[in-house]
Amino acid sequence: MNNQKKKTASRLKSTEPSSPERAWQYALRLLAAKDYTIVQLKQKLRAREFTDADLDQAVSRLEMENWISDRRFAERFAESALASGRFFGLRLRMEMLRRGFPEDVVSEVVGRLSDEFNEDVEAGGALTRHFPGFSFSEASDREKRRVLSFLQRRGFRTSVILRAMRMEVA
Repeated sequence: MNNQKKKTASRLKSTEPSSPERAWQYALRLLAAKDYTIVQLKQKLRAREFTDADLDQAVSRLEMENWISDRRFAERFAESALASGRFFGLRLRMEMLRRGFPEDVVSEVVGRLSDEFNEDVEAGGALTRHFPGFSFSEASDREKRRVLSFLQRRGFRTSVILRAMRMEVA
């Protein structure tokens, strides 16, 4: 068992000298499993104790060869979040910034996609999916607060939420 721990530890932190080629290969393995922002990828490479010079070279090569693109990943992430109803508006923007997308990319992508998605329709859809049969006139104050907070956590504006809540769900 102790021998198994040593093998695992040696796989995690290699004693071989770091190089841009090894950093690039490791980054490719990471990108094969899922998308990363450049910031996230650099954090992963730093955790493997690659030098800043090596990881910068590796990331530059990945960008040059079009293996990684913050803009492309940002568009896919935002479209997925909007389509699934996970995030909208300010919450989407905040989540993208938290994940390490550059500010200019976030502004462009969120601005473009918010034109394509109608916030009123999305809020109404989220309301009917998560609170089927909700009726503003029959709901208790507690239920109204639950609905309001749920939709606020998703990133919808209060005015949009109130309009969606007042519409009678068929």
